[in-house]
Formats: sequence, C-alpha cells, structure tokens
Amino acid sequence: MHPFPHRYVVNAAMRPVGDVPLSAEGVRIIESAPPKEFDGPGNQWSPEGLLTAAVADCFVLGFRAIATASKFAWVSLESRTEGTLDRIDGKMRFTRFDTHAKLLVPAGADIERAKKLLEKAETSCLVANSLSSERHLTIEVAAV
Repeated sequence: MHPFPHRYVVNAAMRPVGDVPLSAEGVRIIESAPPKEFDGPGNQWSPEGLLTAAVADCFVLGFRAIATASKFAWVSLESRTEGTLDRIDGKMRFTRFDTHAKLLVPAGADIERAKKLLEKAETSCLVANSLSSERHLTIEVAAV
C-alpha cells in the first residue's frame, strides 16, 4: 500500500444537455446522468447509483483482501446494496445502506469465521465509514 494521504481525482465535463463523461487518469470513461427518480433517463450511472456502487464495491473488495490476509478459503460472494435517499431537515441525503451478502464456502469451512470476516469487511469499508448513513448487513453463508 502507498503511504497516506491518497488522492483521487475525477474530471467531469458537461454541456447544457446530454450525459456527463467522468474520467480519471488510466481508467475508462464512464457516463452519468440523473436517475429516473430525478426525471433522468434511468439508463446511465447516476451520482446516487455511483455512491451506492462505491459502498458495495468497497465491501466486496474489502472482504477479498481480509479473506486473503486471513488465509480463508471461499468460493464466491454475491452482494446487493440498497441505498436509501430521503429528505431530512429539508436536505436530501442518504440515510441508510442495506447490504445483503451471500457467501459460498467450501464444505467443512468455518461458517462462524466466515460471518466474522464479512462483518469485518463491512465495518472496515472506508467508503461507508466516510458517510453518516446508517448501515445494515445481512449475511448468508452456505457450503458447497
């Protein structure tokens, strides 16, 4: 890991109409637009979707790193994160992120240890830790 602080630079360029290209050095350009809830087309990533995706991505990548460091064998992880946007005290904000994780482990694996590693991944997610929203994790672990 590189020493702290880390800096992340994203460029956004926009015209009066159309999608917003988001770019950063060395990565593919993605386009965003308002979500359908804000009268957008609903067929592009939106800031709201990107924030929720960042929470989800941080969780699963965190689990992979923690499981690797813990030498814990696993088969697959599926995760679904739902972000709730609400109006509180006259301001729109994300109030909650609910994540459901389904982890498949090899037969004979320690199920309780798997759950603890998933919980550690959720509590150590730097993206979610940077937000003031409530978080809830539901865990399902099954052996194959």
